[in-house]
Amino acid sequence: MTLSGSAVLRLRAVRSRSTEGQCVWMVFDAALPSPSTRSTQTGNSTTAERIRAHIESAGHTCVLRDAADFKSSAEVEKFVTQKPPFDGALAIHLFKAGRLLLDIPVPFGVVFGGTDINEDVKVEHKLVVMKQVLLKARFAVAFTAEMKQVADTLLRSPSSKIYVQPQEWHREDPLNVLVIIGPKIDSALTEEVEAVAQRRAGVFLAQGRSQQELHAAVRRSFAVVNSSVSEGMSAAILEAMHLEVPVVARDIPGNAAVVKHEVTGLLYSTPQEFVCQSQRLVSDRLLREGMVREAKRYVDQQHSVERERHTYQTLVQTLEPA
Repeated sequence: MTLSGSAVLRLRAVRSRSTEGQCVWMVFDAALPSPSTRSTQTGNSTTAERIRAHIESAGHTCVLRDAADFKSSAEVEKFVTQKPPFDGALAIHLFKAGRLLLDIPVPFGVVFGGTDINEDVKVEHKLVVMKQVLLKARFAVAFTAEMKQVADTLLRSPSSKIYVQPQEWHREDPLNVLVIIGPKIDSALTEEVEAVAQRRAGVFLAQGRSQQELHAAVRRSFAVVNSSVSEGMSAAILEAMHLEVPVVARDIPGNAAVVKHEVTGLLYSTPQEFVCQSQRLVSDRLLREGMVREAKRYVDQQHSVERERHTYQTLVQTLEPA
């Protein structure tokens, strides 16, 4: 999944009107879906919608625009200098959106989109542009401390310019919770996970359970999440498919070998993509039911107990004396 987007926020005469109440902002997003595809929002368009809601809750007016309508930074410059002119801008995605703001005569900030930090930094000409954008930006927002650290290292930006602001899905809907079930095998990792869970609302830890208890818990869950950074073949994913529970998994080779995106489950690469894909799972009943059905068919055909039993019995026979 490729994320792209930008947001330009228009604030009319912010300094002179700050005590009078309403100001006008423009949210300018390169990933806005058309009305006919409103259910397939990208991660950055969802973020732009949420930013707009935050600003409007403070009494301001916000309008979303699609950055794909602008073919060059010159067009954006003309746009922000129209009457009444813009006083500020915010770009989501350092390269795809930020490059269009380099020549505008108003201050701007940036929000890292995910693919800019994870992928675009690997391309030299994109890296050069992103360094220029970050140098000119008044501030930058990263969703995680890890993302901030990568930006500090690769983009050589002053650390004080980058703010960490996690996306809080649970806060928007308290019914969304994450339950992590498993034994404490690695003490250092356990301490790290427990510390994060204490800081994050809606995250709960549970001790390991018997297979029967675990399957009962899975059946009562809305989805099973696999966030492993390395995986051979996840038994948890296969079990969830067999139990007809949707799967959301990190896009790594081991998981992608089992989960076909939007067919037998959903894949994600960044925290932002995880939130986006999870929201799709919640809102799109047809997608959810179709994936559950295909996943059950897949696991019954390709990972049946009978086939596994036959394979191992046949292999063991090769170990017997001739």
